[in-house]
Amino acid sequence: GGLKQIDSIGPNGEIIIDYSMYDAVAAGFEKIVFVIRHCFEDAFREKIGSKFDGIAETAYAYQELESCLDGFALPSDREKPWGTSHAILVAKDVIDEPFAVINADDYYGPNSFRTIKQYLSDNMRNRDSQYCMVGYKLENTLSECGTVARGVCECDDQMFLKGIVERTNIEKSNKGATHKDQMGEEHFLSGEQMVSMNLWGFGPSIFGLLEKQFKNFLKESGRDNKAECFIPTVIDNLIKEKQIRVKVLTTQDSWFGITYKQDMLAARECVRKLIEQGVYPERLWNG
Repeated sequence: GGLKQIDSIGPNGEIIIDYSMYDAVAAGFEKIVFVIRHCFEDAFREKIGSKFDGIAETAYAYQELESCLDGFALPSDREKPWGTSHAILVAKDVIDEPFAVINADDYYGPNSFRTIKQYLSDNMRNRDSQYCMVGYKLENTLSECGTVARGVCECDDQMFLKGIVERTNIEKSNKGATHKDQMGEEHFLSGEQMVSMNLWGFGPSIFGLLEKQFKNFLKESGRDNKAECFIPTVIDNLIKEKQIRVKVLTTQDSWFGITYKQDMLAARECVRKLIEQGVYPERLWNG
């Protein structure tokens, strides 16, 4: 509905996506696809997209409520987007190679991009149904300002994903974290658990699988104007149906995002320290 991603966190007006794109290009990614809404395309291209002219190939895909419905009648009261898996699906006509997926308003770290780029290059051109994700330690993804929801991963002994369980109301504690279940009962989490922050690596075969999953979602939940089709839910379904395998890659990078307004101060402090450590230059882009 708007450009919440344009609040600056860097010393020269840089926003979170600037640092993600800087890390992605440095890791060897050569193409950027922005998934946006038509209603703010002009503002997005001017304030964000134009920065990458000459740095990488860019393309745009548009997540509109009527996109990819395949005959399903759009409910008249639907206002909320259809979710993160739908955001990937709308890019099917501009992607025909292995690719990574990120949230525009999350910071993932340079090692995370190098790790997923290496995996995509080494594994996925010839093994198109074997995907990957970068997992983060839960303790590196918590907010000091309130509760969060996280997809907690279960992996086998070879670090392939067995499933993802969505945990809500996760709150930082002295010994790790706690979360409350649907009954309001509190449970302890060590903080060592691996969680998904939507840094995924896919081959183009994902689009056919997403089309089927999204069609099922519309059939089951499309009349619920609050329901969304999330990537972790779709991946969990596909793993249980034995249609895909997902390798979980690890990173020592800390994630941060802007869940609460107060998180902005912490994000700016993180960037300041990263600049002091030489991870980023004072000014990312020329001009």
